[in-house]
Amino acid sequence: MCEHELPNGRADHRPAVQALLRHLADAGFDGAPAPDGTLPGEPLGKQRPWPGWVHDDETLWQVAQWLREYHAAVADFVPPAGATWRKGGTWEPGLIIGHNDATPGKVAVAGGRVAGFSGWEFAGPVTAEADLAFAAFAWVPLTARQVAEADGFTAFADRPRRLRLFLDAYGWRGTLRQIVREVRDRISASIHDIRRLAADGDADCREMLDAGHDRELAAAVRELAQFPR
Repeated sequence: MCEHELPNGRADHRPAVQALLRHLADAGFDGAPAPDGTLPGEPLGKQRPWPGWVHDDETLWQVAQWLREYHAAVADFVPPAGATWRKGGTWEPGLIIGHNDATPGKVAVAGGRVAGFSGWEFAGPVTAEADLAFAAFAWVPLTARQVAEADGFTAFADRPRRLRLFLDAYGWRGTLRQIVREVRDRISASIHDIRRLAADGDADCREMLDAGHDRELAAAVRELAQFPR
């Protein structure tokens, strides 16, 4: 077995993630785990529905601020030669290494504020806009109505305002039509990634398929076709 190969023959993404975390630590960004795995704050975990504060405007603002600061810190990161990522893809100028999974289940909180995010296993090359779209999907939220309701969110008529708030906090000035199109593209790509990785033997993605996560994402993509402009 090669040095950076997993037992099932797939390339090991962990050295690339460690290089990313070292870069962030050197840049003074404290919203990600240190290379030794420590992260300030307590993780929210998998409790459902989410606590009420997850859907507060202030939390939405803090998450967007975290993402903006992360994108600034990672902007000059050049992955080491031969770096591989769990979702695949090759970094090139114009891309960043996005977190790609900044969901409520990965948030860490300290002193009542968003301290950072754990779960960097799906980090990989994307545009900053694609990473922004995925975070908006998770936090506005733009998930399928059935999923949002199970998570404790029912204010569906408020979603356009919340989306604009999130984009303003990040500093993105495009239209809602543009970002919703990006969200749909991003989530469609996530469905493909989950199914591909599951077929390749990724246990976490196999579990997602067994739980119907890909079908939930597909429902969200369909519903977003009717999202207010």
